[in-house]
Amino acid sequence: MLRVFLTHTPEMRGGYYADAPLAALRQVAEVTLHTGDAPLSGAALAQAAAGCHCIVADRATAGTAETFANAPDLLAFLRVAVDISTIDVPAASAAGVLVTQATPGFVDSVAELAIGMMIDLARGVSPLAGAYHRHAPPGSRMGTQLSDKTIGILGWGRIARRVAELALAFRMRVLVHDPYNPPAAIPGITAVPLDQLWAEADFLVPLAVSTPETRHIVGARAFAAMKDGALLVNLSRGELVDEVALAAALDGGRLRGAAMDVGSAPDQRPDPALAARPNVVATPHIGGLTPEAAEHQAMDTVRQVAAIAAGRMPDGAVNADAAERLRGWWQARATR
Repeated sequence: MLRVFLTHTPEMRGGYYADAPLAALRQVAEVTLHTGDAPLSGAALAQAAAGCHCIVADRATAGTAETFANAPDLLAFLRVAVDISTIDVPAASAAGVLVTQATPGFVDSVAELAIGMMIDLARGVSPLAGAYHRHAPPGSRMGTQLSDKTIGILGWGRIARRVAELALAFRMRVLVHDPYNPPAAIPGITAVPLDQLWAEADFLVPLAVSTPETRHIVGARAFAAMKDGALLVNLSRGELVDEVALAAALDGGRLRGAAMDVGSAPDQRPDPALAARPNVVATPHIGGLTPEAAEHQAMDTVRQVAAIAAGRMPDGAVNADAAERLRGWWQARATR
């Protein structure tokens, strides 16, 4: 029977690989669980997964060249996430190990959090609630409505499209910049140059993919071009935003506030110093942390393991042409 090592710590399993997908995984493979409290990596991960054919890895567990070099039985490294930036795919390919990724089942979850953060920033929900929690006088403040305001969305992927749909329901004006995947003619949604996005957005929501080109794309130049009192909401990738420039924009008053679910801290969490600011709303990378979203991606890996066990190349394969170990394993089984 196919043997699988699940890298999630007990705490991580509670949120990201719960009872239902774990039971389903055990139906198609013999499963070994990681019982430690910290993520594994390198040779330690290979040692823990010794004798296993597949590693099913949470997003905090990197797939390094050292792991692939020290895991002779490993056929596949399956990521329970879309992001495979911490997997050394060339090293896996050189070792003949298949790499897979999950599909984005978190679109609604992240998009809904984006709207919630926009409302929080616009109405000062977190600081007012925090004052009550501290038994301090909350005072009052004038808020901002979403209706008739402009949301500037950077990127036009699945999450961006869902955020745009929700923004239209709030009667917002929607501007989008994506030079590689511009929006089609959709009523209420306008494709604009980047400078116009900066200048006209009341709420700036970067949802672009992370590439060398988009690293720190929301930086000093963008903040200087934005209108006074604009608000930033980042739920995509921490590296899209230059955090030094963001701090300066918040200090100088160019930005009235920012909300972030991602940043430069470990596991893509917000930087603690930024998160502690009174004009920042921060959450610890929880955009996809709903039962529906987590189970979607966990079940993707169950289906991938089932396909491998059945002798099929799984959906989500990143380097299928290089999966020599897997093909050899299938061939050996067929000749028994």
